[in-house]
Amino acid sequence: MISVDAVSVEFNGSALFSNITFNINENDRIALMGKNGAGKSTLLKIIAGVNKPTRGKVSAPKDAIIAYLPQHLLTEDKDTVFQEASKAFSKILDMKKTMDDLNLQLETRTDYESDEYSKIIEQVSELSEKYYSIEEINFDAEVEKTLLGLGFLRSDFERPTSEFSGGWRMRIELAKILLQKPDLILLDEPTNHMDIESIQWLEEFLINNAKAVIVISHDKTFVDNLTNRTIEVTMGRIYDYKTNYTHYLQLRKERREQQQKQFDDQAKQIADIQQFIDRFKGTYSKTLQVQSRVKMLEKIEIVEVDEVDSSALNLKFPPAPRSGNYPVIIEGMTKKYGDHVVFNDANVTIARGERVALVGKNGEGKSTLVKAIMGEIDFDGKMQLGHNSMIGYFAQNQAALLEEDITVFDTIDQIAQGDVRSKIKDILGAFMFGGETIEKKVKVLSGGERTRLAMIKLLLQPVNLLILDEPTNHLDIKTKDILKEALIAFDGTLILVSHDRDFLDGLATKVFEFGNKRIKEHFEDINGFLRNKKMENLREIERNNTK
Repeated sequence: MISVDAVSVEFNGSALFSNITFNINENDRIALMGKNGAGKSTLLKIIAGVNKPTRGKVSAPKDAIIAYLPQHLLTEDKDTVFQEASKAFSKILDMKKTMDDLNLQLETRTDYESDEYSKIIEQVSELSEKYYSIEEINFDAEVEKTLLGLGFLRSDFERPTSEFSGGWRMRIELAKILLQKPDLILLDEPTNHMDIESIQWLEEFLINNAKAVIVISHDKTFVDNLTNRTIEVTMGRIYDYKTNYTHYLQLRKERREQQQKQFDDQAKQIADIQQFIDRFKGTYSKTLQVQSRVKMLEKIEIVEVDEVDSSALNLKFPPAPRSGNYPVIIEGMTKKYGDHVVFNDANVTIARGERVALVGKNGEGKSTLVKAIMGEIDFDGKMQLGHNSMIGYFAQNQAALLEEDITVFDTIDQIAQGDVRSKIKDILGAFMFGGETIEKKVKVLSGGERTRLAMIKLLLQPVNLLILDEPTNHLDIKTKDILKEALIAFDGTLILVSHDRDFLDGLATKVFEFGNKRIKEHFEDINGFLRNKKMENLREIERNNTK
């Protein structure tokens, strides 16, 4: 058991959270929830031992392995993917090497009666007990299985890690964590940059193999499928429920309603008592009754009602100017990088008002197609944008492209025109940039804050074709839900690249699947697509087994 005891964190005299206490037990799969800035990542770093609390402590058994995957990694580029992932077993392999070296000394030394010889025997005995208590592992097979599950191809194994993007390096680090079989796995937004198939594999792996997990994630479906306990960090305290996130929200709502009822009943009781005191104060015959009621008032413990996080993102897209009937028509499009074919002879037609999702494994061409539509890359084939198509584009790295050395206010002031210039503070306030926050430099903003700021820039001009490439990365669940509602209300055409099943559910009505150098059109929503895809996979397994 790992315990968090009375942990408090303060910055510049103000408390991020105070006196937080809870235990982490085997088989706990905990969702750590809360709005951006509530302190989730800070708490995770404290449990991991990366940061120290202002007060309190985290206690763990001496041999406990706590493995931590942060949101952002700084990795070296000296080894291949397979070599880097194999470092998960470095302690075991080092132990074996040390044992071999000591045994060699025992074979070659002749000072059998010396203290040094006795110490070597003790060391070998101690190491042997530890080493042979570890379950026998085929290291290479475990590394291969884990890397394949996380979406790598066998042909990737011998490629240097320097050739991979940040998202793929994150997966290498995740593979190292999973291979260590830790007592507690701490994951901060592990599904960012992951395709749907890899997320499903990770879910199943953690459910079937992990001893204990704490995860921060904005992917509601991933969180609900994985977790059996929810700890919400809010208003400087925590709420701990032994259930998944969706059920927790319902229980929390019921709890607050009950508190409010008790508060209202108590307020009525206090008012009645006070009315009696005021009416009969100074009346000789009622003196004892008045005194009794005064004492009664003094003893009443006021019922507290949980504060509600009422900060909200008021997000609304401007009305979409009318476009032609088909904003995007692609015929026979092929894209290659040297000998590598991303997709071949692709045909895509998107009608006005359609909401389409581009899905598939990373590297199969989703963002490449978006870049082709935006005119950012060359390709073979034909593409035609419809009459009066006005594009609003949110790229995966949009938040990173913001100018870092200017303030939040100046970021919007630079692009605002006309009447909007007088309403910049109101617009920023609607996106939860209030008070002193608008004077913050962009470089000190969190990932979620940067994403919101980039989204404001997108909203300042009316568009009729919205192209969003992974817009929910770094957004908390609440902000993501508000963005989803705004997109449902958007009256233009929508192209979405996303790995987030819950976000796509109810939003996309058609799916383009990228894979095997093809783009396949599915006339169904994301849930229908996933159901059918699973059936196809099962049939493929059956066909393979009958060969």
